[in-house]
Parts: sequence; structure tokens; C-alpha cells
Amino acid sequence: MDDKNQTAVTEFYFVGLTDHFPQKMILFSIFLFVYLVTLGANLGMVALIWMDSRLHTPMYFFLSHLSLVDVCSSSTIAPKMLWDIFLERKVISFVGCAIQMWFMCQFEVTECFLLAAMAYDRYIAICNPLLYPVTMSQRACVQLVAGPYAMGILNAITQETFTFCLPFCGPNVINHFFCDIFPVLSLACADTQNNRLVLFIFAGAIVILSGLIITVSYVCILVAILKIQTADGRQKAFSTCSSHLTAVSILYGTLFYIYVLPGSSSSLNINKVVSLFFTMVIPMLNPLIYSLRNKEVKNAFRSKFERKRQ
Repeated sequence: MDDKNQTAVTEFYFVGLTDHFPQKMILFSIFLFVYLVTLGANLGMVALIWMDSRLHTPMYFFLSHLSLVDVCSSSTIAPKMLWDIFLERKVISFVGCAIQMWFMCQFEVTECFLLAAMAYDRYIAICNPLLYPVTMSQRACVQLVAGPYAMGILNAITQETFTFCLPFCGPNVINHFFCDIFPVLSLACADTQNNRLVLFIFAGAIVILSGLIITVSYVCILVAILKIQTADGRQKAFSTCSSHLTAVSILYGTLFYIYVLPGSSSSLNINKVVSLFFTMVIPMLNPLIYSLRNKEVKNAFRSKFERKRQ
């Protein structure tokens, strides 16, 4: 395309979720409730872990950061989406779109590697309990948390570079409710095949690496659990991992559907629904999964609640 006929895009418009007012009312009510529960549950989890000395362990240290990441990832999408629901022109600036994509790319990958760090923590706790205090020292825990944040930043830099290095000169309507990578790439005024390939390989490597750490950790955990002689011992070992496995299954299943399975124009609405689940529902579910299925968290909450009533 001739550069003289190109006009740089300065803003994008979202198609959104629906144009029907009754549906907008229902969606706004549901998503506002989900977002408020997400903020309350995750920030409450962080506060509880910080205040209760019984929860000052590596597992809950990782869980507190998982809750912070969930708050950040949900807040990257939810406020803008709630604001846009009743607007006819759902506009976002070019810079705003880049910033939104940056934070989503960062927090998605950070959460994946935090879950991998939590799997490694469970592996050491069950398979090498005598070495646990030494292996999972305070310094090691800080490094295992810093790594996911660093990988998230690296992913964001890569995705942003290979997306926004392209010219955007004409179409500026994003068939989504936020600036996801592939809907934005489809608006570029250039061949995006190589960009998509690089981004797919990079994202695939990240998912495979974090998923491999989780898989290997839990294979070793399963082998160790099967060697436990007593049924109570096996049940206790399984219970310490069940919450984490639930969160991992939900997250990776959603990511696999959105970014790995081949998409088509006919599945755009389905992808929006799955993206809603990923960006809104999963950050709400994580603290509920860990609190409802964890005796230590429930006991800590009960003790704090009873202390306030006295």
C-alpha cells in the first residue's frame, strides 16, 4: 500500500458483547458483581495471609502473589468493559490499547509461572519433606516469585513489539471487548503471517515450559503419594494438591481453547465467552477454590472473625 494513502490509526472501537439493552443490563449487573467479588476475595486473601502468622509459609506466599495478579489482570479489563457496556461508541486510544494488551500479556504469563512455582513447592513438600525448610528458603521463594514476573514482562515486550511494529492505517474496529492480540493483529495493514508465527511459537514455548514444570511435579507427587501406606496419609497428601490442580485445570483449559485451538470467524462469539471466563471468572474463582478447599485458610478466617466479634 502506498504510504501517501495511509492514515495512522489513533484510536480503536470495540464491537462489545451485545447491542440489546436488556442484555446489557443483565451483563452489567453480573460482571459488576463478579468484579466486586474478585476484588474482595483476592484482597481479603492477601490481607488474611499477611495478618495470620500461621499462613506465613511458602505456599501461602505464592498464593498471595497469585491473588495480587488476579486483581491486576481483572482490573485491566473489567473497569473499561463495564464503562463501555452502555456506550454506543466503545473507543480506546491507540496507546490505551497497547497498555491494556501489555498488562494482559504480562499477568497471563505471570499467573502461569506462579502456578508452576506452586506445583514445585508442593513437590518439595511431599517428595522431600526433610529438605523443605532448606530448599524453600525465603530467598528461594523470592526468586520463585520474581521469575514469573520477569517472564511476564518478557512476554509483554515480545507481544507488544511484534504487534505494534506493524502499520495500522485503516480498519480500527476490534471485534472483541478488549485489546486481545489476534483481533488487533487482524487490523494491521500488512502481512501478519510471520508475526503470528513468532507470537504463536513464543506463547507456545511459555505454556509448554510452565505446563511441563507442573506436569513433572505432579507426576512425581502422584508416585510419592501411591507409596504412602496409610489411606489417611494419601488423602491428606491429595488434599494439599487438589485446590492447586483445580485452578491449573481451569486456567490451562481456557488458555488452550483461546490460543492453541484454531479459530475461525464463526467462533468469534464463542471466543468472547471463553475470554470472559478467563478475564473475569477465573480471577474470582481462584481465591474461592483455595479458601473453600483449604482447612488452614478456613481456620485462619474463622479465628480472625471470632476475634473481632469478641
